[in-house]
Amino acid sequence: MSAPPKAPSATKVLFGFHAVGVRLKTAPQSLVEVYVDSSRRDARMRQFLDRAKEAGVRLIEADALRIAKLAGSHGHQGVAARVLPVEQARSLDDLLDQVDGVGQAPLLLVLDGVTDPHNLGACLRVADGAGAHAVVAPKDHAVGLNATVAKVASGAAETMPYFMVTNLARTLNELKERNIWVIGTSDDAPQSVYEVDLRGPVALVLGAEGPGMRQLTRKTCDELVHIPMRGAVESLNVSVASGICLYEALRQRG
Repeated sequence: MSAPPKAPSATKVLFGFHAVGVRLKTAPQSLVEVYVDSSRRDARMRQFLDRAKEAGVRLIEADALRIAKLAGSHGHQGVAARVLPVEQARSLDDLLDQVDGVGQAPLLLVLDGVTDPHNLGACLRVADGAGAHAVVAPKDHAVGLNATVAKVASGAAETMPYFMVTNLARTLNELKERNIWVIGTSDDAPQSVYEVDLRGPVALVLGAEGPGMRQLTRKTCDELVHIPMRGAVESLNVSVASGICLYEALRQRG
């Protein structure tokens, strides 16, 4: 006899095809139950249901309103899931090995010089939303995971792996040895983020608003891109810039 579903208090809720789909692919055993909109039967839903059934997860048909109440949002796309917490990788190498093991192309956000906890919290939140695998920062030019970060991150501080490394340039070179393309952002870069291929293994590097990346970090990047600016302001907040870059990668990856 199979064990009964875990109590809701021991779980959290994911919603949307991407968030639930990534968990389904990376840790299907953590899915307690998946709610799907019984009225939605388009190709994307059929594909999702096939994957869920193949993984043997518990499917529950529900209407859109019930799923919205569960998700706390109407942007659920007809999919929500109760999931158990997944133990996070203890190191960046361990995480990348896990990502490679499930055949995914790594997507990393690297923050150089982001010391404001509000900015870090917002970056963790957008990284989680876009399906990034981890956020990386140097120990000596970054803020740690404190209460302010956790509050701003709205739960992403628990779900998004955050690795603080001793030497950022060395870490970037190690990523390159893993065939991860390191793309930095700079106002004076010749091409925009919309002109580069982000479908493969990528680490997107952003510096703090104003000073940007440190010179050594900039030199370590394989390529530099800019975010088009059409108005009077010269730069964007780092969390906004992170969102633009990460979601462009998500768009390209389909």
